[in-house]
Amino acid sequence: MKTKKILFILLALFSICPVIHSQKSVDQLFKDFSKEKGVEQVNIGNFTFKFASLFTDVMGVNGVDVLSFDGCEKSIKEKLNQAITSLKDVNYETMVSVNEGSDRTKVLVRIKDESIKELIVLTTGDNPALVRIRGNIKPSDIEKVIKDNNPNK
Repeated sequence: MKTKKILFILLALFSICPVIHSQKSVDQLFKDFSKEKGVEQVNIGNFTFKFASLFTDVMGVNGVDVLSFDGCEKSIKEKLNQAITSLKDVNYETMVSVNEGSDRTKVLVRIKDESIKELIVLTTGDNPALVRIRGNIKPSDIEKVIKDNNPNK
């Protein structure tokens, strides 16, 4: 009886291992998919934002990374959709999640010392994309952008 119990526990652990292994972190998601064929990658670094701050308010943003999948095969888009669905990263919390038909958009944030250090936008569906905004963004800056862009002013 004890042997059966041990075998059952081992079987359960082995069946869970592929699920745990398939879960990706945000960093791993960007790293893996930036190498896929047809992915367009745009990185805007700290120097560009420092220069831009001379002319406009950059709200503490010091870097943006964008991965666009418009030119990818359907299989890569489906692989991305599955990876986003299984994404589990304890360093981020969900700020917004929107489902519209087969398209999903999720906004994740990493907050430290009452500032947003990273804002991640994940979109799935026919036109998936990954966007990462890094910086030291104050919640009041986001509120200001929302207020300034509100069509019901």
